[in-house]
Amino acid sequence: MHDDSLNPPDTPEASSPAADHGPGKVPTVDPDGGATLLAWLERKRRECPVWWDDSEHVHVFGHQDVQAILSDPATYSSDTVGRLSGGKRKAPRGTLLLLDPPLHGKMRRMVSRAFTNNLVAALEPWITELTGELLDAVDGDRFDLVDALANPLPVTVIAGMLGVPQSDRDLFQKWADQLLSTDPDDPDSVKQMEETAVGISSYLQDFIDARRKEPQDDLLGTLVHAEMDGEHLDDEDIASFSTLLLLAGHITTSVLIGNALLCLDATPGLLERVRADRSMIPAVVEETLRLRPPFTRIERVTTREVELGGRTVGPDTLVHLWLLSANQDGAVFEDPAAFSPGRSNVRQAAFGHGIHYCIGAVLARLEGRVVLNAMLDRFSAIRVDPEATLSFHGTNVYGARHLPLVVERA
Repeated sequence: MHDDSLNPPDTPEASSPAADHGPGKVPTVDPDGGATLLAWLERKRRECPVWWDDSEHVHVFGHQDVQAILSDPATYSSDTVGRLSGGKRKAPRGTLLLLDPPLHGKMRRMVSRAFTNNLVAALEPWITELTGELLDAVDGDRFDLVDALANPLPVTVIAGMLGVPQSDRDLFQKWADQLLSTDPDDPDSVKQMEETAVGISSYLQDFIDARRKEPQDDLLGTLVHAEMDGEHLDDEDIASFSTLLLLAGHITTSVLIGNALLCLDATPGLLERVRADRSMIPAVVEETLRLRPPFTRIERVTTREVELGGRTVGPDTLVHLWLLSANQDGAVFEDPAAFSPGRSNVRQAAFGHGIHYCIGAVLARLEGRVVLNAMLDRFSAIRVDPEATLSFHGTNVYGARHLPLVVERA
């Protein structure tokens, strides 16, 4: 999750074995908002749905192939840290994204008890109130949606769920930004990420210690006392899950909110239709997730020799699964480049698939619905500032870093 300079695709256009498996680079989302990346993905789906980059990593673009790989954790491991380091490194047990069965299932069941649909649904009045307070602070007819609402809302919600002071949300925001900007190819960036993770764990430790001494009705308290087969989570597990929640929960909702406004702004007349019929909002959220998923791709590592794209792939090979590409596969979604709320989106892959389906999906959808309703209540007109030059995240996150809006008050 980092910015790179724009690298135009240099794979030959011909759909020959050399083109399918030849060298090449992946375009980024910035600076053109993803236009180059989307064109590249469309061409890859058509010409070489399985492709090897300069590092001999495999990229998979088709919806059916992406879903099939995500459904086979025995062959395609989520333990990228352990397998790619030759076992020298180990992901904390609380980092669910990097765990395989059977440990993954056990850990997920434990943390899911603290993250139920009922718990999330009970947050709606508070999230609605918090959204109103953040919008109250907006002054004038121009503001940055990301700074004013899309960033502080999910960070504050996560802080409240964990049971840490909401006054520390600026600190949480700083940590989330640092983790998001990590460049895995830059040793200094990786070192900073590791230092940030240590800082988060140190911060959380005082609260974990307090919950062990005196139970509290919050997420940290529930995690501290969660038990399965007589086993409790240890401090590292709790801290790593909380860090995951901070990063993934913050970015997913923040980018979703910005992307929804971008999609509505780009579709003439749609915002007024939604204003007149609020029952459309869940469909708008779902179509935003399909057309502009917060994360463009996720990774797996092969556990054995397999065949991909007509080529034998050995164990411990990194495989990039392009969620953005799967969600725009014309074999599954008619007119996939169009923003069409109400289409059947049961197969959209924004939150993954299979055993690792995003544990926070319900919360992200709820926050997206609350924000859209609140903004339509508050403003009679909303548009992306036509004078603004937008900047976007890099390759892995599909959304604007800042989103200046021009509004009229209701």
